[in-house]
Amino acid sequence: MSAPADVVAQLRNALGDRVDTSPPALHAARTDKSGHSAAGMPLAVVHARSVSDVQQTLRIAGATSTAVVTRGAGTGLAGGANAGAGEIALSLRGMDRILEVRPDDLLAVVEPGILNADLNAALATHGLWWAPDPASRAISTVGGNIATGAGGLLCAKYGVVRDAVLGVDLVLADGRLLRLGHRTVKGVTGLDLTSLVIGSEGTLGVIVGATLKLRRLVPGEVCTIAATFPGVRAAAEASAAVTASGAQPAIMELMDAASLAAVHALLSLRPPTRGAAQLTIQTDGPAAVAEAERITGILRGAGGAVSVSYEREEGERLLSIRRSMHPAMERLGTTLIEDVSVPRSALPAMFDEIARIEREHSLTIPTVAHAGDGNLHPNFVFEPVLDDSGEIAVPAHIWDAADDLFRSALRLGGTLTGEHGVGVLKRRWLVDELGEDQWELQRQITRVFDPQGILNPGKVF
Repeated sequence: MSAPADVVAQLRNALGDRVDTSPPALHAARTDKSGHSAAGMPLAVVHARSVSDVQQTLRIAGATSTAVVTRGAGTGLAGGANAGAGEIALSLRGMDRILEVRPDDLLAVVEPGILNADLNAALATHGLWWAPDPASRAISTVGGNIATGAGGLLCAKYGVVRDAVLGVDLVLADGRLLRLGHRTVKGVTGLDLTSLVIGSEGTLGVIVGATLKLRRLVPGEVCTIAATFPGVRAAAEASAAVTASGAQPAIMELMDAASLAAVHALLSLRPPTRGAAQLTIQTDGPAAVAEAERITGILRGAGGAVSVSYEREEGERLLSIRRSMHPAMERLGTTLIEDVSVPRSALPAMFDEIARIEREHSLTIPTVAHAGDGNLHPNFVFEPVLDDSGEIAVPAHIWDAADDLFRSALRLGGTLTGEHGVGVLKRRWLVDELGEDQWELQRQITRVFDPQGILNPGKVF
């Protein structure tokens, strides 16, 4: 392994001013939106502007046995893109171009650093959109979405990132460039390496381009339903009833009492009724009105107080309440934002488990859910403590409660993470879900792509 100064010198010689060793840049590369920080400072931040920049960085890293952590906008919630001592932080945020749009083939080719919102603003001029819709869409990158297998509010009807990517351009740890996937609707030549890379969290290679599957803008009206219930279990049962009915809303979001109250306080709205939970549901397309009427009947039958808006602007205002969850939690204190998924029919049971965990661990756990697909985001709010290095650490009693949460989700047939990824924060539980044999097989697969183990080491596994 080469001396750190030699590694930085080689990077500067190859990449010039794209190599940043300023303290603010190094410090920012250590953390993400999870609040977790990597131990120590990275050697440098490389601000890549091209595929060649990425290849040169990885060739130097491979020759010097230096770890590389790929970053986008730093909006992750699992510590998966945090660079620490002795590592190179490879930022792709500057690779943000749309390289091609083909309305006739419903595809676009983009660089990884483009933001979701910017991409869809550009696609709208062609009458197109890219469906993945994370709550962080205004600040998260397409490359980061692909690396984590992100989801969002529209998943139940329009699918997750995995459903919207035709191919990726991947630079391997040794600097070789692979073009994976197809531009065609069908394609079964060889193993599906594109799907393997999606959600791999930077452990298999660096995504430097993506061929995306687009949709035409949805015609017709948009109807938004707001329904309040006396408690979160009643709201969860109502959402399960909507799913069981065969209705397919574009969005179905659930906020429990604690999260709803926090957001109302943040936005200076009138406080909600004590204990009330809320479902926000949106229908779209030519059948939006009929679908909204059908869903409204189900919600009222389940005991909900329901109002319906037929104006897009009012619908966006109602959804802004849900999208304000993370800022509202930040006002309450330091937050461990969690992410589990269960079968949609098990959503009421999972909220029962959260209520039990709150009682047994003496906590309040504000929770929101993408109720349309069974994905919950419980938020553990705590007073920060400092570890031996002076960094904020999650207290042991919070991890005990989170452990209880994860095991509850698995017992209900669910998964540890629906869209945030494993990163650092969940790696200790990975074998509990996968089992020893699959866990070891997945570790071996990473070594086929990265024999030296220099890509995002210590993450996921």
